Amino acid sequence: MGIRTGAEYIEGLKSRKPEVWLGGEKVEDLVNHPVFKQPILEIAKLFDLQFDAKYQEKITHICSETGERISNAFLVPKTFEDIKARGELFEAYAKSTFGLMGRTPDFLNVVLTSMASNSWFLDKYNPEWSKNVQNYFKFVRDQDLFLTHAIINPQNDRSKPSYEQKDLFTHLGAVEETAEGLVVRGAKMLATLAPITDEVIIYSFPGFHEGDERYALAFALPIDTPGLKIICREQMQDGKRSFFDHPLASRFEEMDAVLVFEDVLVPWNRVFIHNNVEAANNLYPKTGIAQQPAHQSGIRGYIKLAFATEVACKLADSIGVDGYLNVQNDLGELLQAVETIRALLRTAENEYETLPSGEVRPAMEPLETIRGLLPTMYPRAIEVIQTIGAGGLLMSPTEADFQHPELRNSLDKYYVGREGVSSLERVQLFKLAWDLCGEAFGQRALQYERYYTGDPIRKRAIFYNQMKRKKTFTMVDDALNGANKLIGEPI
Repeated sequence: MGIRTGAEYIEGLKSRKPEVWLGGEKVEDLVNHPVFKQPILEIAKLFDLQFDAKYQEKITHICSETGERISNAFLVPKTFEDIKARGELFEAYAKSTFGLMGRTPDFLNVVLTSMASNSWFLDKYNPEWSKNVQNYFKFVRDQDLFLTHAIINPQNDRSKPSYEQKDLFTHLGAVEETAEGLVVRGAKMLATLAPITDEVIIYSFPGFHEGDERYALAFALPIDTPGLKIICREQMQDGKRSFFDHPLASRFEEMDAVLVFEDVLVPWNRVFIHNNVEAANNLYPKTGIAQQPAHQSGIRGYIKLAFATEVACKLADSIGVDGYLNVQNDLGELLQAVETIRALLRTAENEYETLPSGEVRPAMEPLETIRGLLPTMYPRAIEVIQTIGAGGLLMSPTEADFQHPELRNSLDKYYVGREGVSSLERVQLFKLAWDLCGEAFGQRALQYERYYTGDPIRKRAIFYNQMKRKKTFTMVDDALNGANKLIGEPI
């Protein structure tokens, strides 16, 4: 089949009936539901980019195996040019959503591609698992499917492992093996965009120990599999707000959910890991499913930071405060942060590493540095927007106010910006800024950036230990050795 259009993606959603719960109600019609309708259309636009003459050659390619055109997310990179080709896809999707949707179809398709191209390590444990991963990759690739994932246990008693929780199946675990497949029960989170995806893939971070065997799982299922319940968080918008009043929240609500598996049957050909702690712990380091998608999340984060920075700059310009030195200092800081992330991305791409298989991937150190910097750089950008906008962010009239003839003259007089900036332009800009920095939507986007890759403190500690193991601290030894050679020598 190859690449899908947006219309085909929507038709696929109509053909499925996942059990989705939102606000205490079961959602019966996802495509026309006010909370999901516009985000579905935004995702559909991404699929349509694959057919746009401006983008098609940049973000898709002809599959050598099938002869069909497929997304660059399914490209196993063998050259620097392949890395750049995937980057073109990541950037096109990120710009289309201003970096505000982190789990667009390219993200998990890259994860799956990396998992499949490095599934050889599973042969040691069960050759069928390796074969299942490769077959599933081909299925998703050829159908151009959209995946979600859930890889974190619910936040219950974090002081105890999964098998010591109050209920043995509070966290997702295997119940029994049957002739048809594996029966699983329990919960996983944080399944972003789950209601409007095609399938879900389950796996976990390393960290399994003896006693965790039943929880050492990796598998994939259609999102409407019987027994799979999708419990959504509270919506950040009700779907009834106008684009004028909420230009971002009305379009890019990226719903998150907890997935509850109530004795769900996973067919054996969809099982990738089961009852093997060592295999589950090796999934991340052996397949590169942290490093390859870090390229996507790095580019997406770069676009999101650049967008927030541009909002800050335009906001300051609209009311003429960018002539003040302190404001210029803050805006200059944000612009340099954007340039820092851009330079790190280029370094990661140019200093790529080659695996024994011949696969190449962007360098780890600059990508991990991006992961360490964005959780502080993006919140700083939001802080600058809040500081520049100040009380004006709280005082914007609505679209209905502008449409009322008795109010329009007053609005045009009292909401005008600096010379050349109309009241309508100024208010629209302030509303955009408030969506990003003040509304629930913007706060979710902020929290996402802080924790999308895990605890930033823990991540930096891991980065330090990795660098220490690589014995990169050699200049001090060189300095000391050089000084020691001089000791005792005649002057």
